[in-house]
Formats: sequence, C-alpha cells, structure tokens
Amino acid sequence: MNSKLLQIRISVFLASIVVASFACQVSAIAFESENFLPYEKTQVRQSKILLAENSEEQTRIRVYEQASPAVVAIATITGHGSGFIVSQDGLVLTNAHVVQDAPSTVTVVLANGKQVLADVVGFASQGLDLAALKIRSSKNLPTLRLAAPGSVRVGQSVYAIGTPLSVELQNTFTNGVVSRIDQKSGLIQHNAAVNPGNSGGPLLNSHGEVIGVNSAIINDTEVKRFIGISLAIPTDKVKPFLVAVEQGKPSLVTQRQQPSNLQVQNLSLNGQVVQATLKKGDRALPNNSYFHLYAFEGKANQQITIEMKSWQIDSHLYLLLPGKEKLVAENDDISPNNFNSRLTVSLPENGIYYVLANTFEAGESGSYSLRAVVR
Repeated sequence: MNSKLLQIRISVFLASIVVASFACQVSAIAFESENFLPYEKTQVRQSKILLAENSEEQTRIRVYEQASPAVVAIATITGHGSGFIVSQDGLVLTNAHVVQDAPSTVTVVLANGKQVLADVVGFASQGLDLAALKIRSSKNLPTLRLAAPGSVRVGQSVYAIGTPLSVELQNTFTNGVVSRIDQKSGLIQHNAAVNPGNSGGPLLNSHGEVIGVNSAIINDTEVKRFIGISLAIPTDKVKPFLVAVEQGKPSLVTQRQQPSNLQVQNLSLNGQVVQATLKKGDRALPNNSYFHLYAFEGKANQQITIEMKSWQIDSHLYLLLPGKEKLVAENDDISPNNFNSRLTVSLPENGIYYVLANTFEAGESGSYSLRAVVR
C-alpha cells in the first residue's frame, strides 16, 4: 500500500475517534445540565418561598411594634376588655358592651403597664356597639390611625391586638385574613384569633391602620372560644361616631342613664372623712347587699389604713386592684364586738385601687363614714 495513502487513512481514523469522543463529552455535559436544571429551579422556588415568608414575618413584626403601644386593656370591677387610643390627649375607643355595666370611671392599663383612670364619655346611638373613654390628665400618648372607609378587601391580611381571657395576657397579637364582608351590616368577618377580652381591640391592616373594632365571635358551643369566625365593626361606622364624640353631637352619641350607684368617687389618702348613706337603689352585690365605689392611686409598698364606721349597718370593706383583677384585702368586723371595718395593707404595686364600701347584710341601709390614710 502506498505509504502516503496509509497516513491519510490513519489520520481519518484518528480524527473520527476524536470527534466521537468530543460528541460523547458534549452529550454527557448536556445530560448533566438537564439533570441540574430541575434542582436549580427547586432552589429558586425555595428561595422565593423563604423570601415571601420572611416578608410576611417582617410585616407582622412591624405592625405589632407600630400599633401595640396604643392598645390598652380596660378593667372594671366585673371584668375587662380591650381598646385603643385615637388622640394624644387620651380619647379611647372600645365596645359599648365592655363598659355598659361598669362604673362611670374605669381603669385603663397602658401598654407599658401603667394604670390610669378614664371616664366613660359616650356611647354610640342606635345600638352600635361602640363607646368612648377619656383618660384623665394625659398628653402625648401614642395613637392609632383609622384606615380609609371602604378600603377593606376579602383576602387581605389582618392583625388583631387585645387582651384575651386575662389582663395578664395584655397585647396578645394574632393574624389572619378577611374572610367575608357582610353586605347588610358591613361587619368584617375574619379568622384572626380573638377571645373574650379582645372586645374593643383594633383590627389592623398591613400598614398598622385600624380597619375595624373587634366586637364578637361566632361559636356553635356553649364555651365562648375562638373557632375561626371573628367579627369587627368597620371604620365606615367608627369614624362618624368619633367625630360626634369630639364635636359633642347628641344625634350620634348617647349618654348612658347612670344611677348614682355607678359613680366612682375619689378617695384621698390624707385622712379626710367621707360621709355617705347606703340605701335602696344603690348598686348591689349578688347577695343583694348595697355598695359604693371609691378610687385612689396607690404606690407599691405604701402602708394604707382604710376605716369604715357606722352605727346603723354592719360595715364591710373590699380593696380591689382592677388592673390586675385582684382582690387585695377585705374585712367585715374589726372584732367580734366591733362591727366596723378596718383594712391595713401594704400595697403590692403601683396602680389604681378601688375601695368597695358595703353593707354585710342583704338590703341593709344606713349612713357611714369612710377614711383612708397612708401610715
């Protein structure tokens, strides 16, 4: 064979081997790339999910930190509810049923734990479940802003802050979505968890604005606990009431017809004597014994003595700390032969205290004197 021809054939053979080898490598690379793409796409999807979760988490944190300082607990002698501050000078919005049977003055527990007195200043007319309180002698308080009426949409995220079940759980935060808007009443149905005690607290949007006032839960059991259906009064109805309160318009604001037994009197701690009479028509405890209510601001570790004296009734004293839902002390008789009452207590903490001056016997009427002094 011609040597030149042999060299050509060998060259062609070697070239075919190189081409085949290169093709195999290209195929392998392509195969590896095809296998890699699903993994890469999965990584991208997971990253997007994580980013979305982190974004939602950051929104929740921001809304809570922005709104919670303006949310309060409202304590009465019979229970508690929630509310929120809408003006720097202490106007508070809540549900009417939170304070309907309460004294005309209630204890408001601020987000920082401080207890202050607030007066019930008005109720919404026509059965709308709203009421307004005014914190005494206050300024520069944190506030919440109301969202524009009609801005709520089904499916949007919502956030609730309030005091469920106990004042020890003040400013509990939950979240959910708007499930439905009732076309007749305008009530916002949502699934952010609320429970007894949340009434009057704000329902918020992602900007930390109030879109509603949490007012009720729907339950199919005797135990009133959250099952996923909560209702809130929309700002469409809240704003006219607040304007009416600020402007004193009687057409939208009613004054509860309060008998004298719902009034709370200030009790000084300088030994000044208060003279009063317990009688038929005054508010009564479950045993039908009449009582009057007094309030004072106390400091932790203060030594307080409270005396109730009468020649006509069997005196009975209770010392309450409504902001903590505590009975601090009570006394019926100073001694077996002395039916007057005396409490000597070291106050457990700073706060608003109520003194309940009571007749021990049901239906018992008569005059008494009451005094309190710091020792």
